[in-house]
Amino acid sequence: MKQVEVGIIMGSSSDAPIMRQAIEVLKKFDIGYEFSVVSAHRSPQRMFDYAASAEGRGLKIIIAGAGGAAHLPGMVAAITTLPVVGVPIKSSNSLDGWDSLLSIVQMPGDIPVATVGVNGAKNAGLLAVQIPATHNAELRAQLAQMKKENNDKVTKMNETLEQF
Repeated sequence: MKQVEVGIIMGSSSDAPIMRQAIEVLKKFDIGYEFSVVSAHRSPQRMFDYAASAEGRGLKIIIAGAGGAAHLPGMVAAITTLPVVGVPIKSSNSLDGWDSLLSIVQMPGDIPVATVGVNGAKNAGLLAVQIPATHNAELRAQLAQMKKENNDKVTKMNETLEQF
């Protein structure tokens, strides 16, 4: 069983379809993860315990998705020294995701949260790969291959365009 290195948490199970995008990225790069609901508002003690114990449990990075007021990523970042990547979620009580985005991106000094776009869990997953890749040559090589494949896709797109 592979070591769990990334914690993926969300404020509600309704956020799971978005947050699964991060799981797909981590699976592609064979990075172990855990996935759970940890609500800053409905289960504050659970949130505190999760963040306070994360490093001791072997986590290296936390991806936290939240909608509405979106306090989860910032509160977790206030508790742990691990990097936290916030995913603003456009949820049923959201103002088109803007409230979530601003809640996460506007953290006060000394409490950084790397923030991706609204519903951008795929990019959060990629950040969770790129951070350890700074000291892992195998991950860097896999990321370089992914970038080459992206470039090849664009080349093929251009080859299929009608010439005007």
